[in-house]
Amino acid sequence: MLNRSLNVARSQLFWRRVFAVVFGSSSLLSGFGSQPARAQVNQYCQLSPAAVQEKENLRLSALKGNENAQARYQKILQQQAQELRECRTRTWPQIQALWLRLYPCDVQPGTIDLVMDRIVNGGYNQVYLEVFYDGQVLLPAMANPTVWPSVIRTPGAENVDLLSLAIKKARQRGLKVYAWMFTTNFGYTYAQRKDREAAIARNGKGQTSLYVVDNSSQVFIDPYNLDAKRDYYKLVQEVLRRRPDGLLLDYVRYPRQAGSDSIATKVSDLWLFTPAIQEALFKRAQNYKGLDLIRRFLSKGYVTAGDVVEVDKLYPQEGEPLWQGRIPPPAEKSIQPATDRQPLLQWELWQLAVAHAMQGILDFVTIASYPAKQQGIPTGVVFFPDGNQTVGQGYDSRLQPWDRFPTTLEWHPMSYATCGNASCIVSQVQRVLSMAKPGTQIIPALAGQWGKPISNRPPLEVQMQALRQFSSQVKGVSHFAYSWQYPQNDSDRKFCRNR
Repeated sequence: MLNRSLNVARSQLFWRRVFAVVFGSSSLLSGFGSQPARAQVNQYCQLSPAAVQEKENLRLSALKGNENAQARYQKILQQQAQELRECRTRTWPQIQALWLRLYPCDVQPGTIDLVMDRIVNGGYNQVYLEVFYDGQVLLPAMANPTVWPSVIRTPGAENVDLLSLAIKKARQRGLKVYAWMFTTNFGYTYAQRKDREAAIARNGKGQTSLYVVDNSSQVFIDPYNLDAKRDYYKLVQEVLRRRPDGLLLDYVRYPRQAGSDSIATKVSDLWLFTPAIQEALFKRAQNYKGLDLIRRFLSKGYVTAGDVVEVDKLYPQEGEPLWQGRIPPPAEKSIQPATDRQPLLQWELWQLAVAHAMQGILDFVTIASYPAKQQGIPTGVVFFPDGNQTVGQGYDSRLQPWDRFPTTLEWHPMSYATCGNASCIVSQVQRVLSMAKPGTQIIPALAGQWGKPISNRPPLEVQMQALRQFSSQVKGVSHFAYSWQYPQNDSDRKFCRNR
């Protein structure tokens, strides 16, 4: 009898220990019984197939009006939001974002839920939601005071605020939403406005970006134009009324041209031939000699020794031609013959023209980000790591001076290089890190899919692993795009094909 009692006691103690080991975690206990099972996550904070399917079944049942399923669905969303926060806290990168475009068909019930669920399933904790692109804005048609048409122009949906809805649905799942916006690319609809013709950027050949960019929907503006600045400022204000968690400025540059035109080597290659940008350039002159030479250089693309002689005769009371940033040569060189002075003056005028064009981009960023700064909403700038390069005596035609972007902004380099492996992607990120001041928040954007290569790029996990060496400097990474990861769903939503 004693032995039997001892055996029972030992058995009870054994099972107590087993239960203590297996169920000792409060997190495991919280999912025991009638609660939904905790979703297992992998090393990328992605949910298990079982957890994904359970949630999707509940979403579909809730969509059909099942109140019990709706309650359970909401509970599982909260639980997975908490799990995602915990996982991202302990997993590099702490920020993992996905780029997303919405369509008019997304007003259909349950569609935004499906999209946001899939983003959580992928281990993402931020969404870069496109709110201004191709000359249209993600604002309700009946509440859109901007000069651009609304994305949603479907009859009967004039009051649907897809931006506000997406922000709400994302936050229910623990996701932060950045409003992703084209910046100096205002879109084809803007070019059709007769009252904005002077705002459209032109090069020295009389071309707008419609004639030099493959995608004929791209219309770049003169960043010095007052109407363009006012229009964009109003747009940003309206977007920020929806209180996104951040603002993301894309297309912060001039058009990218093809072939030999991809390198700007002469004045006619620059987008300096609209009234506002020229007026601002002339104001950089600090004496009449400087102004006269700037005008001659802009009109012809060069100055001759004869021009220098003429300008000297016209303004004999002045010394050296002066403009902002120019340091006049020593007195002994100022009295040299015009033929000796001309090469330096021409080179310095070229540098002035390029710097003036770049400064327009920098000033536009300041204006575009100001409403967000006022409200304490973070702003990021999106750029190509090679968009600021010099090539011989020329410059990358995009003239994207990202190395001079404020360090108070997040930097989002599009690290999209293609070489069949991750080495060229790593090189792009290294270049940005080497040029950034300490404390700059750098969040590289990668293009690709999980689990398989695409467009001569390795799978995302290979790219991520390659960037992990920068984990002390890079705390966030984004992936372009939802449409690449879910091409069928993206196409179905674009063309209103319910599945």
